[in-house]
Amino acid sequence: MKFSVNGESVEATPAAGQVLRTVLRDLGQFDVKKGCDSGDCGSCTVLLDGEPIHSCILPAHRLEGAAITTVSGLGSPEHPHPLQQSFVDAAGFQCGFCTAGMIVTASTFTEQDLGDLPRLLKSNICRCTGYRSIRDAICGTSNTQTPASGEAAGQSVRAPAGLRIATGEEEFTLDFRTTGLLHLSVLKSPHAHARILSIDTSRALAAEGVHAVFTHRDSPATLFSTGRHEMRTDDPDDTLVLDPVLRFIGQRVAAVVADSVAIAQRALALIEVEYEVLPGVFDPELARQPGAPLLHSDKGSDQRVAAPERNVLAEMHGEMGDVDAAIAAADAVATGTWQTQRVNHAAIETHATRGWLDSDGRLVLRTSSQVPYLVRDELCHIFDLEPERLRVFTARVGGGFGGKQELFTEDLVTLAVLRTGRPVQYEFTREDEFTLASPRHPIRVSVTLAATSDGTLTALAVDELVDTGAYGNHGVGVMFHSVHESISVYRCANKRVDAESVYTNNLPSGAFRGYGLGQVIFAIESAMDELARTLGMDPFELRRRNVVVPGDDMVVVEPHAETDLLYGSYGLDQCLDLVQGALAGFPSAGSSAVSSAVSSAPDPEWRFGTGMALAMIASLPPRGHYADATVTLLASGDFEIGVGTVEFGSGTTTVHAQLVASALGTTVDRVRIRQSDTDVVKYDTGAFGSAGVVVAGKALLAAAEKLRALMLERAYSLGADSEGRGGGPAGLISDEVGGGPTDLVSDEVVEGGGVRIGDRHFAAEELLSAGPLTASGRHDGTPRTVAFNVHGFRVAVNPATGEVRILQSVQAADAGTVLNPEQLRGQIEGA
Repeated sequence: MKFSVNGESVEATPAAGQVLRTVLRDLGQFDVKKGCDSGDCGSCTVLLDGEPIHSCILPAHRLEGAAITTVSGLGSPEHPHPLQQSFVDAAGFQCGFCTAGMIVTASTFTEQDLGDLPRLLKSNICRCTGYRSIRDAICGTSNTQTPASGEAAGQSVRAPAGLRIATGEEEFTLDFRTTGLLHLSVLKSPHAHARILSIDTSRALAAEGVHAVFTHRDSPATLFSTGRHEMRTDDPDDTLVLDPVLRFIGQRVAAVVADSVAIAQRALALIEVEYEVLPGVFDPELARQPGAPLLHSDKGSDQRVAAPERNVLAEMHGEMGDVDAAIAAADAVATGTWQTQRVNHAAIETHATRGWLDSDGRLVLRTSSQVPYLVRDELCHIFDLEPERLRVFTARVGGGFGGKQELFTEDLVTLAVLRTGRPVQYEFTREDEFTLASPRHPIRVSVTLAATSDGTLTALAVDELVDTGAYGNHGVGVMFHSVHESISVYRCANKRVDAESVYTNNLPSGAFRGYGLGQVIFAIESAMDELARTLGMDPFELRRRNVVVPGDDMVVVEPHAETDLLYGSYGLDQCLDLVQGALAGFPSAGSSAVSSAVSSAPDPEWRFGTGMALAMIASLPPRGHYADATVTLLASGDFEIGVGTVEFGSGTTTVHAQLVASALGTTVDRVRIRQSDTDVVKYDTGAFGSAGVVVAGKALLAAAEKLRALMLERAYSLGADSEGRGGGPAGLISDEVGGGPTDLVSDEVVEGGGVRIGDRHFAAEELLSAGPLTASGRHDGTPRTVAFNVHGFRVAVNPATGEVRILQSVQAADAGTVLNPEQLRGQIEGA
């Protein structure tokens, strides 16, 4: 069959049932992405004879004579299409995984289409941005600048990978060829709770194209947790690579390794399993009652499970003051119970790992993880490997949101590569993301608040029940974090917390942005609104009277518990003022502006409401988050940075380049980046909890300042006049990482990859003539600081239909020092 791709004639012989997306990727068109394989997300969009279509649902046999255009056919990084350049200038992407399909679709729009973008883009989903920057890109609005040398920090600089993303050149996890690649698929449990009595894999092993079948008999005996943290003891050891006891529907039963995914999936149907079906429990309240089915009765304190006889993974109980007495004496009391639900991360790139043995026999994994170093260390623990015999790295990752702070695909790929000696790939389907990956924890939160008549809080009690699911990955940390800043943001003499994280036979829950805070904040802030109504007080004023201010101890139930937690910048008062002012300035419910927003439906009885909530968060964990970094001067005058942080849309790569460019008097385009690879730097805890900027960024800044000093020293050693020697650029480096701001010395300048001292200039080649110049930095994540956020909404509700329309959304975030305003705005608006 002949057709053309980006103007080039190609031939292909599709397999039965194959679709255009997989044919294109077989041909090396890795700019065509997989997000859903069901025609929903649009990341695979291409032009078929000039019309945008989802290539994941077009049967390949229809391609005869067709002309296919992918995003790389529209332009290249050297000669981009105007729309591709516009996406870079507008910062119209974050992770960038959806961008190729988005640009292909938008390339067909006309000027007349610009007023109808929501409808025209309904078949292209972006998980990260919130769409405002995408609209700007399509409409030709630029949101970025090109700063002069040494002035990048604090400006809206374009992403270094921007043109590669917009033209489809940037690689994500599986965007490369591997000779002899095998594919892995798993057999999932049909039962929520069962024991495997027998399993026969002989027919599957005998199938043509099958290379291996793994069951619990092949699994290492080492227990671990899929959740990854700096301290592995933060999570329970309750999981096996393959377990003879199955605790949720969809849990791995067996894995097949074959020449293709299709062969592997057919072989799964040949595996014969005999199960002993066990009673299940799906309500965490019932799970902790006497007589409930037990999920992990064989585990205990050695595995860091608090009370396996009650299915309780972790618990926290504490009281400060006398809550009951304060409630009894209060002028006003508000109480209620709120239940949150599971929420899937829905990153467009699914979990995936490809592994192989390099020429030295070392295991190499390229994976979609947020935490490659933690993955390496845990795989060494599970498989008894030496760290130097395992390399883990990532390309750009298509979204994370906490969901890739887990070990979901890497362990089976490790097992398969070590057993077969062949390259092996395991890629989640979209269905796998809903049945195997861990969502946000469902939490039931009961809150009681008491106050005096003037609105002063006198009691705050929280009773929390966390459904951690069948395994405890992140179930401990989420529980403890959820009842910290959500409670400590309020001053109150009497506080009580009762929290338990409980095993059930539900899908295991995991890390999600906010890490438990959102669920409890939802309940406490709802209770604060109820209390304001009871008191007849403005909800903003009630909060102003009770929030902590600098000088206050941030207390849950134990004063002075976290001495390393500081206020840093404090803008909560300003956030409250800004949001209240914006809501007050919105048109009244009867105005024409509101009426036009609500449409003239047959039932005109719309109801209007206003709501708000505040949040305080300490992003980093209390026991350290570490990052090593290096900066090296190259002969070209460019700088190469090495950092362990993964780029998955949060923009850390851009900020890292900005920090180094500013410290070393150069431009961002002259900073080369090597990252997220266990071979690049010594260590990095990972990209979660905002650590990419506040930890790895500080490590890079320290390294850049050291390199600056080394460059100056080298210039003096090569004959520069040493009279009037001085320091560095004023105000760039804080005491915390670089020894304090210094005055600018006019006759000592690091610029353009070289050094100028007085009238003499030392180019990079001259500086390097006496040997290499490189420096390293390290940061441990301390001290930690809190950030604040206030969000207000005005909505309209149609009581007859239940339809809800957002009339106004306004958010004020205390961001501290802003290093890239447009990226910051994108993070607030989007994910």
